[in-house]
Amino acid sequence: MLFWTIIKVALKGLLANKLRSFLAVLGIVIGVGAVISMLAVGAGAQRQVLARMTAMGTNLLIVRPGQRPFGGVASGTQQNLKVEDALAVVASVPNVLMVAPVVGGMAQIKYMGSNTRCQVTGTAATYLEMRNFEIDRGRPFTEAETERGARVAILGPVTAETLFGDDDPVGETIKIKGINFQVVGVLKPKGDQGWFNPDDQAIVPYTAAMKQLFGLDYLREIDIQCADLADLSKVQEATAELLRTSHRIPADAPDDFHIFNQAEMIETVSSIGRTFSILLGSIAGISLLVGGIGIMNIMLVAVTERTREIGVRKAIGARDRDILGQFLVEAVVMSGLGGILGVGAGVGAAKAIESATEYATRIEPLSMAVALAFSAGVGIFFGLYPAGRAAKLDPIEALRYE
Repeated sequence: MLFWTIIKVALKGLLANKLRSFLAVLGIVIGVGAVISMLAVGAGAQRQVLARMTAMGTNLLIVRPGQRPFGGVASGTQQNLKVEDALAVVASVPNVLMVAPVVGGMAQIKYMGSNTRCQVTGTAATYLEMRNFEIDRGRPFTEAETERGARVAILGPVTAETLFGDDDPVGETIKIKGINFQVVGVLKPKGDQGWFNPDDQAIVPYTAAMKQLFGLDYLREIDIQCADLADLSKVQEATAELLRTSHRIPADAPDDFHIFNQAEMIETVSSIGRTFSILLGSIAGISLLVGGIGIMNIMLVAVTERTREIGVRKAIGARDRDILGQFLVEAVVMSGLGGILGVGAGVGAAKAIESATEYATRIEPLSMAVALAFSAGVGIFFGLYPAGRAAKLDPIEALRYE
């Protein structure tokens, strides 16, 4: 039989049982659609988390105090990071572009009859650039204002709206813990980060925060920005060595601080995201396998029902490979059509999830290609046995079959 004749006969066989063929195709549609939509959810979640992390700055090392030991058990945070540590890092460690000492805490902020309780961050003028904050209105505070402990503040957009509504807060005076601060700028929105909303805070000079607001002589953290091509691991080692020396830590004693490498954190998040996507895709792939088993079941039923037809075809000259090709084409057509429709269903489902929920989805062409290839492979794999069984039928026995 000619190839096109085989395809024509196969299509006629499928159309002869439309409902049964549709249900077999539906299993593949659901499987492929589930794979694509789940991979889109996983990729979107990974991209969203990475975007939130990179929005808070790149090439960063974050130094935080360690835990205070008490009777062999950690009990609270040590108070051992000083402004002098930050100055020593920027002065002595190679490939460090800038540092920002950070203090802070929750505080009540008032303006006229409005008030809110939010995070107040005391830091240096370098903090905004390091953390990728942009000024929407007004200006940032200067290093000169930081040095003299000026009472100036930059508000996040959520804080500004809570206190001032639609009015411009720049130039106005607010009270932070009962102390007057002049608003010099408002930040552009970044979006809620889940564990922390950078849009709902006030940023003030760390000198004013330490001496006037919180009465502290130690820092909550030291943010370090490295050069673009710098090896963050080497900068981390040099910083640790410097802090151990300045803190006079013996060689056999553990560090009294922790250094977090943002590049390592991003890589960890990426690895978790990839694992999450593989898990979702694998779970959805089970439905695709179930769809393939459905195709095999349908094809086995078709072989049984068309036993006499197979016998007639063999009696008039059809070869085993012709019969094999006919039934294999039927299986591949069902799985291929299901794969194409499944891609559309998966893309539609991903878009629906994104519009109906807060989760962003990301449809990748590679996932669609893999799903299509896998659906075609399912058709071939699960169609081979029924097709082979049909090809091996004895024509005489097939003609006797009732």
